[in-house]
Amino acid sequence: MAGWSKWLWGGLGWAVGGPIGGIIGFALGAVTQGLDDENTPVKANAAGDFGASLLVLCAVIMKADNRLLKSELDFIRQFFNKQFGETYTQQRMLLLREILKQDIDHKQVCLQIKGHLNYASRLELMHLLFGVAAADNHLDKTELDTLSQLAYELGIKQPDFISLQAMFVVDKTAAYKILEIDETATDDEVKKAYRKMAVKYHPDKVHHLGPDFQKDANIKFQKITEAYESIKKQRGF
Repeated sequence: MAGWSKWLWGGLGWAVGGPIGGIIGFALGAVTQGLDDENTPVKANAAGDFGASLLVLCAVIMKADNRLLKSELDFIRQFFNKQFGETYTQQRMLLLREILKQDIDHKQVCLQIKGHLNYASRLELMHLLFGVAAADNHLDKTELDTLSQLAYELGIKQPDFISLQAMFVVDKTAAYKILEIDETATDDEVKKAYRKMAVKYHPDKVHHLGPDFQKDANIKFQKITEAYESIKKQRGF
């Protein structure tokens, strides 16, 4: 039965949850034995499910450089375990293993995500994907190109992409990039930029994702504050 059940679950997943539902439904069919009734394609992969979106795009990032690194798997495992607990994590890691075996049309996946998640949620998703790509403390060109392509397909604005990138690729101008301003900005412009970014990245923007994903949103918000404090220290205001 396992030989064709994954195709059945994949078909049902696609019908219910579009491309993401099809991908995870197919994976679910391969690991059905041992999963409880709460993990059906309908409940796990409904359109707009942030966790399902994250899992599929994590696979895209992990496959970008044609290497599956233990550090990336560990990052994803630790993230899910921290946010949702051990049982949830074990199940999702089984799904991820099967998703990694599939050819993923990320353009269609991103189109579905763009249609069901608001902009703040998509920014949160990109921040998490940067975290996965940088889990080995290195972002190579292939990974950056893939992240850039996903950002474009998700409708992420270029300044926001550069800001998120600067949170992981640190250089002497990173603080300014995070605040989406140039080094020539006046002190008043720095203050205005911080207030603007603080509103854009405030954890309350993604409260609808639940308290679990707000934990990462708080980390992202903290990086905005740290960038501002760094510039304040440099300039002495």
